[in-house]
Amino acid sequence: MKNLIMGTAALALSAGLAWADTVRMGTEGAYPPYNFINDAGEVDGFERELGDELCKRAELTCEWVKNDWDSIIPNLTSGNYDTIIAGMSITAERDEVIDFTQDYYPPTVSSYVAASDGVDVTGGVVAAQATTIQAAHVAESGATLVEFATPEETIAAVRNGEADAVLADRDYLVPIVEESGGDLVFVGDVPLGSGIGIGLRESDTQLRGKFDAAITSMKEDGSLNELLKKWFGEDTTTY
Repeated sequence: MKNLIMGTAALALSAGLAWADTVRMGTEGAYPPYNFINDAGEVDGFERELGDELCKRAELTCEWVKNDWDSIIPNLTSGNYDTIIAGMSITAERDEVIDFTQDYYPPTVSSYVAASDGVDVTGGVVAAQATTIQAAHVAESGATLVEFATPEETIAAVRNGEADAVLADRDYLVPIVEESGGDLVFVGDVPLGSGIGIGLRESDTQLRGKFDAAITSMKEDGSLNELLKKWFGEDTTTY
C-alpha cells in the first residue's frame, strides 16, 4: 500500500513538472498577424515572437504546436500542449474551463467588414469564426449568425455573398481591407473582450506565475509595446 501511495505521488509530481523540460505552446497558425505559418512551414507572427521572448525570460524551453481553433481548448485540457497563445480573449466563460495569465494584448475593438456601406449588421447575416467572442456577440445582436471554422472562411463568405458582413478583431481585418482594393470596407466597430492572455490548465499555477512575471517584465521595460507596434502599427493600443 505504501509503495502504491508513493508511486501515485511520484506520478502526480512528474505530471506537474512535465513542462519543466519543454513547454508546448499551442497556437492556431491561421490568424495573421497574431499567428500564422510562414513560407518555411513554421509558426510566425506577433505571438511567436512574444512567446519565444516570454519563454526566454521565464527560463523555459518551448516548442510550438499547431492546432485548429475549434478544438484548441479541449486539446489543452487533455494535455496535448501546455499553453494556448492564439489571440484568445479572456472571458468569464472560458475562465470557468481554463486559467489565464494577465493580458499581453490590451482590450481593443472588433469591427464589421462588408462589401459596401449601408449593410445592416444587426438585422442581416453576419459571419464570424466559431467559438469566438465575435460569434457570441452576433448571436445576441439580432443578426443571423453564420459560423465558420477558420477566419479565412468568414472573409470568403462576405466576398461570395453568403454573408452581409463579417465581425472579427479589427487588427486582423485591417490588412485584409487595405489589400482588397476597395472591395471590402469597414462598416462599424464594437468593443469586446478583456484583453488577450495565455491560456493554461487550471492546475498549472506555477507555470502561470512564470509567464505572468515575464509579461510584467516586458510591460515594465517597454519591449511589449515595441512588439505591439512592430506587428500592428504605430497607432495600435499599447500599455
